[in-house]
Amino acid sequence: MRLAAAKLALAPLLLTQGMYVRRVTPKLPEPQGARVGVTGTGKPLRLLIVGDSAAAGVGTAHQNDALLGQLVAALAVDFEVSWCLLAQTGLTTLALIEQLEQQPKQSFDIAVTSLGVNDVTSQIKPKIWLQQQQQLIELLLLKFGVQKILLSSVPPMHYFVALPQPLRWYLGQRAQSLNVLLAQAMRHHHKAQFVAPHFPPNHNLLASDGFHPSSQAYSLWAAQLAQAIKPSVLKQTNQI
Repeated sequence: MRLAAAKLALAPLLLTQGMYVRRVTPKLPEPQGARVGVTGTGKPLRLLIVGDSAAAGVGTAHQNDALLGQLVAALAVDFEVSWCLLAQTGLTTLALIEQLEQQPKQSFDIAVTSLGVNDVTSQIKPKIWLQQQQQLIELLLLKFGVQKILLSSVPPMHYFVALPQPLRWYLGQRAQSLNVLLAQAMRHHHKAQFVAPHFPPNHNLLASDGFHPSSQAYSLWAAQLAQAIKPSVLKQTNQI
């Protein structure tokens, strides 16, 4: 109720600030670099990363410094990683589902998602968003044979310095509410896990646009995802 009341009271200001941010925030490109490949030695691990501009690595110049490259590098110490990135700037959860439905059938061991910012800014209702997240999970399990899905939390939008106040506060609150909802829904899911990387309030973790992650933030994110992935792979191995 508090957030709904704030939205009603601040609606004209939030709308004006949102239009201003869209107009003045630099549009950073998606980084260069391969989006499929094989890296490392050891037990085979098939990795799929899907999602929005953060999944695509916006904020860095090359995929080596983005989430993909840094996560693959962390995993390649122990595994032969066959990796694939399916991500695009601006994707909502529903738009990603629609794109994945058009992809050929493939098989992966681990899938990592990065979604939420565009859902937050589109003002989607939390209940609908959760239904879409569950639909995405089913698609990854059934079409892509994923054994473990790591759902990255919606980024801490209250840290995004590109957003003026109170818009930053409002979007941050919406992001946090979606994270609470998704964490609760995934608490007992046997194939999907909610992962909330810890990002300290440090401006060095933001790219030049004050909105996307920097290479340092991608490194922290990748390290925490790798810590969640490795036990999952070892558990699968022991069950074989």
